[in-house]
Amino acid sequence: MKKITLIIAALSAIGLSGCKKYLDQAVNPNAPSVTTLQLSLTGAEKALADIPNGNGSASYGTGLYLQYGFWIGYWAVSSGFIVQPDLSQYVITPSEFQSWTDLYLNLSNISALQGIATAQGAADYSAIAQIMRAYDFEALVDQYNDVPYSQALNPNIIFPAYDKGPAIYADLIKQLDAAIATINSNAGATPPQGDDIIFQGNMTNWKKFANTLKLRLIIRQSNLSNFSTIAADMSTTLKEGFLDGTTEATANPGYTLNDAYGGQESPFWLSYGTSATGAPEDILVKANTYFINKLHGYNDPRLFQLFTTVTDPVTMQTGIVHGLYLGDPTASQDTNSAAGLSNVGPGLLISASMPAVIFSGAESLFLQAEAANDGIIPGSAQTLYQAAITASFEEMQVPNADAAAATYYSQNIANVGWAASSANLESAIITQKYIAICGYGNFEAYNEYRRTGYPSDIPRSLDPAAIGTGIPTRIYYPQVEYNTNGANVGAEGTINEFGSKIFWAK
Repeated sequence: MKKITLIIAALSAIGLSGCKKYLDQAVNPNAPSVTTLQLSLTGAEKALADIPNGNGSASYGTGLYLQYGFWIGYWAVSSGFIVQPDLSQYVITPSEFQSWTDLYLNLSNISALQGIATAQGAADYSAIAQIMRAYDFEALVDQYNDVPYSQALNPNIIFPAYDKGPAIYADLIKQLDAAIATINSNAGATPPQGDDIIFQGNMTNWKKFANTLKLRLIIRQSNLSNFSTIAADMSTTLKEGFLDGTTEATANPGYTLNDAYGGQESPFWLSYGTSATGAPEDILVKANTYFINKLHGYNDPRLFQLFTTVTDPVTMQTGIVHGLYLGDPTASQDTNSAAGLSNVGPGLLISASMPAVIFSGAESLFLQAEAANDGIIPGSAQTLYQAAITASFEEMQVPNADAAAATYYSQNIANVGWAASSANLESAIITQKYIAICGYGNFEAYNEYRRTGYPSDIPRSLDPAAIGTGIPTRIYYPQVEYNTNGANVGAEGTINEFGSKIFWAK
């Protein structure tokens, strides 16, 4: 098995110490192991699903992307906790909110998978590895901007240089095109079977996933001056189709609620659900009043799927969703007791054995709606927009989902009804996307807010000690990079959490 670079070796030592992970296939460079093609695929796919769903070796609290749910207005810190400066005051350090370790560790898994697949002539496995590699590297760029890419995971380079974000994006699009071409040119290849815990060897669906990821990479660059040139490349793979309400990218290796061994639950459940004894896995996360009010204003029934209902501790009204603002200095145990605040709801926490969402159909359809509205792909933007809302209602298991969705998007309310939103269709698409990806897509909501500025009314923390202006624009490079690859990360200059931006940000 290929060795991995010092940067990743150091991360492995820090990130995996004392951590027992279900189906973990992370490479230990000091004790190389022998694995099979099938086990390598399953392990890499499992880790791919863990990261966006909050289960990682280097996570803060219970979730790798936990902070984005707070900063983007979905969640507030429970009044049962002391002030969380990093969340409610935006006091961030290079040691916090890091998914760097987990992403590069899984990229080492993917690199090993690709090496085995190439050696064995397993074309479909190789293509899947390319697609997963693009998914993880996009997440790195979207958090850190410039990162080690062309020299990363090269066993002969101890201190990998940093590549520029735009160059990485451009190459990821090429890699996705190449993966699609590999699948198309090897129609007789033996596909994976049960070892593929995402699509069970359905290579048509893998092409749709690759094409949808390509569309996201393209749309993310909408603020760039050369966007029209970038977007034109979408036409080369249009025939491959996209993920939708019937075809999502989700993983399930056989999740189950098992406290005896631990970590076998679906990763989102493991982060925010309950143990086998019914004890909550997380008591920090509560509903944000901003988000509650927004959904009430839209008459949105998904509110009661996104959060649990409680009894208002002041009015004693039952069956409501009750929250507080992030950092609210007036919140107290008397008026906002933890027991009287809404938790993550049943539309997200379906069961401990639920599939882990990697790329939802709703997110894909909203991407397509924006692309159609901008003339990048053919089709009716309105039809795709309404299909995206319907997919979201179905994903959150709203009762009578299709009919409820039709009633919802037929309202004469801006950012809900298509006709009512004609003055600013981008705002409507992104606002509804923001609602649809709450929970599983906190990081994507944060990305889209930084790209578009929508929803435009997301409030800053009310904590009087909150620093800076606006919402943080990025996190810092991890401390381990400054310790092990200092010259290269130092060349990136001083990072400011409120001033430094990802290359595609508005």
